[in-house]
Amino acid sequence: MSDKLELNKRAEFLSPPDGVETLRPEPNSLFENNPVRLSVLRALEGRSILSVKDFTREEVIEIAKLAAILENFEIAPYHIMDGKIVTTAFFEASTRTRLSFESAVLRLDGKVLSIPEGGVTGVRKGESLDDIGMMFNAYCDMVIMRHTETDSLERLTKGLRVPLINAGNGSGEHPTQSLADWYALLKWRPKLAETDPSKRSKKLCLGILGTPGSMRAVKSFLLMSLMFQDRISKVIVISQMADPFGEDLVTELEKAGIQYKVTNNMKKYVPKLDVIYMNSIAFLGDSYKNLDAEFQLNKESELKEEAVILHPLARLSELDKSLDDTAHNLYFSQAHGAVFVRQALLIAISGRLDRLPKEIPVVD
Repeated sequence: MSDKLELNKRAEFLSPPDGVETLRPEPNSLFENNPVRLSVLRALEGRSILSVKDFTREEVIEIAKLAAILENFEIAPYHIMDGKIVTTAFFEASTRTRLSFESAVLRLDGKVLSIPEGGVTGVRKGESLDDIGMMFNAYCDMVIMRHTETDSLERLTKGLRVPLINAGNGSGEHPTQSLADWYALLKWRPKLAETDPSKRSKKLCLGILGTPGSMRAVKSFLLMSLMFQDRISKVIVISQMADPFGEDLVTELEKAGIQYKVTNNMKKYVPKLDVIYMNSIAFLGDSYKNLDAEFQLNKESELKEEAVILHPLARLSELDKSLDDTAHNLYFSQAHGAVFVRQALLIAISGRLDRLPKEIPVVD
């Protein structure tokens, strides 16, 4: 087949309205002359994904390559997940994560059992997550769970035998959000996935406006970024807290050998950044807090000309809408791509890679 798949109607999202400069990098460059390596993705079959550490860099890159193809290819007629039932158990409010997972399953012709909020389950009557996990084994082939409590994964998996995907656990992690983050970055700068040192792009100065230790999306983004430590020159964290990491993240940064700096001087350091990841919402204890809201970006901010901004959304005042129609905006592409990386992950975990159509470029 041709290395260049024709864009389907869904990819029209990538074309911004007339007069709008929003950055929507097209995905073809991730897989042109670079077929998906099935041997790497097969290792994910039947596995649970509770943390970013459950991925290797190779797996992240191959998931991104398959996602890029799915973004360009109408996969629904191939019924990849026909016969599979996925439970989306959201004991905490969600818009994008739950809907993108359910969209991914349904577009693959899987079936969804949806728990949109914990109050509709036996938890309201005092049922334990341990017992709920036991029940899920009989009802579905996979569970995707979000929960307000950081230790919820450990409790659910005591009796769970089907794969579990963590969609956010308290102040813990959000590993599939980091897949969407890095999918957006790899489309924007495909050379980040290069294995040939002579073809790699210059290293990136990575900035974080937020508090990784208490913001799970930010934490997961940082952990996945450490997989690409040879592509990153420095990490600069702009935060109102003196210690925004927590001991575990400092250990991971030092193990990766990446230089990092913590500062509250946004004006001085934002102009140095190639990639800016920002968020202001943290889950602390039993409620959301708005941290780092004093650090705001807008169209007047002194950004590098080619700098890009990522944000897991929902946003508050920290990310002004005046940036929405600029080429710094990678966050809409980031949100859009979440469906496709989750599709790629679901196909691999379900063991359905052999059902991919022959038109998709793959190698064993």
